[in-house]
Amino acid sequence: MKTYESIAIGIPDILLPKPGMDLTKWAVIACDQFTSEPEYWQEVRGIVGEAPSTLNLIYPEVYLGEKDPDTRIASIRYHMNLYLQEDLLDQKKGFIYVERQTGQQIRKGLMVCIDLEQYDFHKGSSSLVRATEGTILDRIPPRVKVREGAPLEVPHIMVLIDDPENTVIGPLTQNKDGLERIYDIELMMDSGHLSGYRVNDSTIESEVIQNLQALATPETFEKKYGLSPQTPVLLFAMGDGNHSLATAKSIWEKTKEHAPNKEAIMGSPLRHALVELVNLHDKALKFEPIHRALFELASGRDAIDEMKVFYQGRSQFFPVSTADEMMSAVDVQHGSPHKIGVISPAGFGVIEVSNPDSNLPVGTLQTFLDVFMGEKGAKEIDYIHGTDTIIQLGEKSGSLGFYLSSMNKHDLFKTVILDGATPRKTFSMGEAWEKRFYMEARKLT
Repeated sequence: MKTYESIAIGIPDILLPKPGMDLTKWAVIACDQFTSEPEYWQEVRGIVGEAPSTLNLIYPEVYLGEKDPDTRIASIRYHMNLYLQEDLLDQKKGFIYVERQTGQQIRKGLMVCIDLEQYDFHKGSSSLVRATEGTILDRIPPRVKVREGAPLEVPHIMVLIDDPENTVIGPLTQNKDGLERIYDIELMMDSGHLSGYRVNDSTIESEVIQNLQALATPETFEKKYGLSPQTPVLLFAMGDGNHSLATAKSIWEKTKEHAPNKEAIMGSPLRHALVELVNLHDKALKFEPIHRALFELASGRDAIDEMKVFYQGRSQFFPVSTADEMMSAVDVQHGSPHKIGVISPAGFGVIEVSNPDSNLPVGTLQTFLDVFMGEKGAKEIDYIHGTDTIIQLGEKSGSLGFYLSSMNKHDLFKTVILDGATPRKTFSMGEAWEKRFYMEARKLT
């Protein structure tokens, strides 16, 4: 694989289904979506049936609590080897330019390999590739079981570049008619349209590399954000799939540690991870909040009252009549107090926290929820994409939903540079159904 260490990039060898396969059945949505809606995944299984599909290569997180995860992991490994043995996949060398239509918008991306040597997911990292939110470390081990020793990776990771002039992906959009179109499909479950084009033009490939290198120069970086000289450059910031990339990083570090030949191992395919680059300034890229839902609240526990105690009189609760009234109050807030929507079987409300310790309402809420869940205030917490879903879940008996406002996407890079990662599960790039679908694969062995 051709690599460019100065910008942590590799030009991948990508595996795609051979002609004749049903790509609508092959491509399924990211495993970390619809985690509280098993009926979604049951419907996907019904659509796929016995056809070759990435559904058989992933571990949907809705099933993480099942009693026998090893059986599912063994099935994943079996299907990876089966698809390779039956020669179902063709290898394509080069970048792949991706267009994903959702409604009237088209989100553009570029499939590349990211160098895990230059990625650090810990808060306060100064690496070229950084996490944008706190990493939940206990979410990594189950993913390690799936990836460790696997012959393939299928990515749902999306990594952001801050490219206001659209110098990296823009030329691909302009020249796509001259590229090799390698897939063009309608996605299942009314999730839009997906097209992919192999960058088979060496001039365009070189232009991509040169423009990424230009974004990574210290002079450009310092001027863009008004930073002092010698501030470490942030070129790539995590968008979606933070825990999947952290998993790949953890396996790579373990692989290096146990390698008998430290020099030879640096050429291992495990050093890189396949991701989709997306420009932060893409008009189709919208930041949506990630809400919180608590399930099976403990008997005698009242999260709202306990929040008042936790914030020592700085917290107030106001009941409202409708979901729209709750959302309006939360969505228009600026600064202090922080406002958080509440959905319960009893109705809707808004919590206000004055003089908050966190910069964002999600941080204010999460600080309390960490303590509340640590004291077993509820059996389970989940992170929810989509307004309709959080309202439906919060209204269920024994549950409680928290509705959050979204952050301004243009604040992301500077926030990460100056403050480190945002609170975990702060934002989502679009609604659940707009997330990346698995299409491309790459060999890891």
